Amino acid sequence: MTFTVDVDVPVPMRDGTALATNVWRPEGPGPFPVLLLRTPYGKDDAGTFGNSKLPDVFALVDAGYAVVAQDVRGTGRSPGTFVPHADEGRDGTDTLVWLTGQPWCDGAVGMWGGSYMGIAQWQAAVGDGPGLRALAPVMASADPYGAPWYSPGGALSQDAVLTWASLAALRNLRRGPAADAPDTPAPADAAADAEALLSGLADPRLLHEPLPLADRPALTRHLPWAGQVLGHPERDAFWRETAPIDHPDRVTAPALHVGGWYDVFVGETVRSYTTMRRHAGSAAARDGQRMVIGPWSHADGTDLGTYPDRSFGLHASIKAADITGVHLRFFDRWVRGRTDVADDDRRVRIFVMGIDRWRDEEDWPLPGTRPTDFFLSGAGRANTAAGDGTLTRRPPTAEAVDTFRHDPRHPVPSLGGTVLVGASGAYPGPADQAPVETREDVLVYTGDVLDRPVEATGHVTLVLHASSSAPDTDVTGKLVDVHPDGRAILLCEGVLRARYRTSPTDPEPLEPGTVYELTVDMNVTSNVFLPGHRIRLEVAGSNFPRYDRNTGTGGALAADGDDDLVVAVDRVHHGPAHPSRLVLPLIERPDTGHPTATRTPV
Repeated sequence: MTFTVDVDVPVPMRDGTALATNVWRPEGPGPFPVLLLRTPYGKDDAGTFGNSKLPDVFALVDAGYAVVAQDVRGTGRSPGTFVPHADEGRDGTDTLVWLTGQPWCDGAVGMWGGSYMGIAQWQAAVGDGPGLRALAPVMASADPYGAPWYSPGGALSQDAVLTWASLAALRNLRRGPAADAPDTPAPADAAADAEALLSGLADPRLLHEPLPLADRPALTRHLPWAGQVLGHPERDAFWRETAPIDHPDRVTAPALHVGGWYDVFVGETVRSYTTMRRHAGSAAARDGQRMVIGPWSHADGTDLGTYPDRSFGLHASIKAADITGVHLRFFDRWVRGRTDVADDDRRVRIFVMGIDRWRDEEDWPLPGTRPTDFFLSGAGRANTAAGDGTLTRRPPTAEAVDTFRHDPRHPVPSLGGTVLVGASGAYPGPADQAPVETREDVLVYTGDVLDRPVEATGHVTLVLHASSSAPDTDVTGKLVDVHPDGRAILLCEGVLRARYRTSPTDPEPLEPGTVYELTVDMNVTSNVFLPGHRIRLEVAGSNFPRYDRNTGTGGALAADGDDDLVVAVDRVHHGPAHPSRLVLPLIERPDTGHPTATRTPV
């Protein structure tokens, strides 16, 4: 493989700022199709963006693409001030204008990259930049509010916000004040701020527990945006301005969506796919959507599909899924326009847990999905896994109430799941929930031992009839696969901040003691509960630090301190008059539990 590399090419933006850009070009006269990556993590080391979850940059060049990597504004060698999401739409558009004007570019551009780099793709896609033929966002979101910074239920994704923002603040601190922001106050002791940030990343207690949550001077001095995030808990204009999902008609390029069942972005990955399939602004974009989801999380080291409490086998790894090959086939079809590349009707490829196999599907939601109610039942003592809470397909005939206390001073700890990274001390993925199921503030509802396979693939919803003693409280839910050996393996989870029960933009306090129907988005999964296993639901008032803890005051949570905390007495009502239920997306097919086609979507 022979190629040339131009380093720190200045690419002009409309305001005169020139962003530092590296260009890899294959051998030959060109022109070439171009694959563009825009990153805040440093363009100079291919290892920082060419990790195992992304295609290999050198394989892309070897396939005949010019690969362009750019430091986004205020990062790496690019001047300016880094304000997450604020400039990516305009700067992405201006970069496309520059690229399509280069003699070595044939006018066709694809974008690729994961996490923030994937969000930047969506923000460029709603602009009017020329030449954009395809997107490939890996573990990313077209709605930053929905993921990773908040959740569809309105709770702050505290682990994601504080971990990522602390790392970004450290990068800003090491760069020093931006030349275009001379009035930015320099801290009296930058070394002390750096030590505080590093200590928080190393010690979850220092990172997550101090209240008020907004009192993080070492963080907000060097990344003021973090304070803005905490100050905008509703999905208001601050968030809508950064949300391409609100403007799907402006997206005319097909997208390859890659996600993981335990990734913080997975719900938004799926929503981006379904929204663009229905509402993208061109027939090619609607027809060209493709999606791959494996048993992976966002954290480094989870690309093998192997975790402390559950392994999915070597074929579950990202390497086995041939992510580079998937990208190349997709780009060949939509950037190069090669109609000879296979493009069948199997748009979606998923790893089905339980049977631990890949399966190709026509679309998402899977055709024939049947939302099925599993009713909460019991005699009113569902606390802990040793309680009397049950899940049943038949509606219960008697009314009962399960009660638990949510004490924000002692929140239920996160175990596995969709935490962003392992730095919080709460490692991601399919963790055994047995330790939290011994707590009195966790309600546990368990189904009978199964005598046949039951597949749940799709969106999981929890509908609770609940009341609280506080003007605001949280309801968290977890779907768990109980193995014959007793392991209670987490599949998916969600939260609803009760003040947002009717709208993410217009909070309404609870009337203490009044019963409300609360709907919790528990995200997505694909799992076959095997014979001998049991289906389990956990209900609690916290999942910390995956989500911030509700202080119970009904006020601005980020401003509440230790003296403001309110213990909420929460009640879950179930029975004929209060049909609290877990709604699972059941897939009933003759071939459930058996492998099907293994073609890779392109």
